[in-house]
Amino acid sequence: MLPNNPLIIAVDFDGTIVEDAYPKVGKEMIFAFDTLKRLQGQGHRLILWTYRSGRKLDEAVAFCKENGLEFYAVNKNFPEEEYDEKYSRKIHADLFIDDRNVGGFLGWTAIHKAIFNYEPPAKKKKGFFSFFK
Repeated sequence: MLPNNPLIIAVDFDGTIVEDAYPKVGKEMIFAFDTLKRLQGQGHRLILWTYRSGRKLDEAVAFCKENGLEFYAVNKNFPEEEYDEKYSRKIHADLFIDDRNVGGFLGWTAIHKAIFNYEPPAKKKKGFFSFFK
């Protein structure tokens, strides 16, 4: 469960927010945007921390924005930060959500449950037969 103090949370894109299809943008991971928007709504700062750069990074940022998610900073500690090669690119964050975690990516349902101590209700996949219900 999250403390009352706002946290800085660094989130990877490929394999975490979306399925890994780099250099393309993969399909949205189930509960990714729900969980991230809920965190943001509680006052936590989200940083998109990804390998992507240039046009590929712009595509990722645009995809997130289209899904209602804008980040506090992108590949930076804070929006105004200027990249300087003499400093480490290590990001300062309280939590990291990444598919390269030890043991692999837990999945957004497990992350949601660990952070909020609550499992989100199952989402139904939309398919051909959903029109007959």
